[in-house]
Amino acid sequence: MSSTYGENLKLSIFGQSHGPAIGMTLDGIPAGLSVDTEKLQQFLNRRAPGQNAYSTTRKEEDRPEFLAGILNDFTCGAPIAAVIHNNNTRSIDYDNLKVCPRPGHADYPAQVKYGGYQDVAGGGHFSGRLTAPLCIAGGLCKQWLEQKGILICAHISVIAGVADDPIYLDWVNPDFCSIGTDFPVTNPAAGQRMQEEIAKAKAAGDSVGGIIECIITGLPAGIGDPMFGGMESRIAQIVYGIPAVKGLDFGSGFSGSYLRGSQNNDPYTITDGKVQTLSNNAGGILGGITTGMPLVFQTAIKPTASIAMEQNTINLDEKENTILTVQGRHDPCIVPRAVPVVEAAAAIAVMDACLSAGIF
Repeated sequence: MSSTYGENLKLSIFGQSHGPAIGMTLDGIPAGLSVDTEKLQQFLNRRAPGQNAYSTTRKEEDRPEFLAGILNDFTCGAPIAAVIHNNNTRSIDYDNLKVCPRPGHADYPAQVKYGGYQDVAGGGHFSGRLTAPLCIAGGLCKQWLEQKGILICAHISVIAGVADDPIYLDWVNPDFCSIGTDFPVTNPAAGQRMQEEIAKAKAAGDSVGGIIECIITGLPAGIGDPMFGGMESRIAQIVYGIPAVKGLDFGSGFSGSYLRGSQNNDPYTITDGKVQTLSNNAGGILGGITTGMPLVFQTAIKPTASIAMEQNTINLDEKENTILTVQGRHDPCIVPRAVPVVEAAAAIAVMDACLSAGIF
C-alpha cells in the first residue's frame, strides 16, 4: 500500500487536507517505551502552519489525540493510533481544480488515475498537511532513539541560492541539535538573507525552494543491509514520500562525483581505540550499512507549487488552454517547516532499521 511504510514497524497515514481529521497508525513498537507528550507537541509545533511571515496563514493547533497504544505515558505493545482534527479549512478555494489543474501539483495525474473521484480540496491526500501525522510517528521515534543515544537533527542548508555553513564533512557538536527551531540555521546572517529572499518572492506572488541537511549521530557500525535493505534505500523510500521532495543524496553526494577517488575516499584511523574515518564523504554509510560515523544526507525541496502569479493551464472540460490564478493560503517557502518533517522521516527509517538489528 502506498500510504504504508516499514519492515518491522508499520506506519500507515490516512486522511485528506480538508477532511475532518488526519492521522496515523504505528504498529510493531515494543511495549515499555516512555512517551513525553509535551516534548512531542514541541516537535509538532515546529511544523505547524500559520506561525510566521514565511508560512501559510492557515492556523491549525496540530494537537494529536491518541486513541490507542499508549497507556500512562508508556507504549503498551498495541498499535499506536492518533488523529489531528482539521479546524481551519477553506475548501471553496479549490472548487475549480478538477477542471483546471494547478501547474506543479498532482491535480492532473490524480484526475487521470482516480477518474475524477479524488479530493482536490487543499490537495487531498497529496497535501503537505499529511506530514503532520508523519511527524507524530517520527517525533515518537526520535524520542525512543534519543533514549539509546541516537540523535537526529537537521538544518536549512540552502534557500534561494543562499547557503548556510556546510557541515556534512564534520559533526560540529551536540549543541547543533538545539539550534533555533523557528528558522534552523547554523549561521544567523545566512538565515537572515534567506528570509529576505523569501520575502522578495512572496511580494512578487512567487515562491522559492531549498535544501535541508540532516545529521544522525550515535548509530553504531553495522546497521542496515546490502542492496534494497541499505540505509540509503530505507531513508530514501520514506523521505521521497514527503510532498515537494525532488532530490536526495548522502555524504558528499553529487558533488563527490566531481572528485577523484583519492579525494572522495574516507581514510580509516584508530582514535581512542575506536575505528573512525578522517573525513565523512560516505555520509556514514558504505554498502548500505552504517560505518559508525555520522549519517548525513541532503534533501532538495522544490519551490511551493501554489503561487499567486497567473499561470498557464488547461480546462479539461472544454479541452482548451486557459489562465489560472491559484486561490488559498500557501507558504512562499516550505523549507523551514519541512526541516522537522525530514527529521521525522529519518527517525522512522532509523527506528525500523534498529528494530531489525535488535537494538530495541
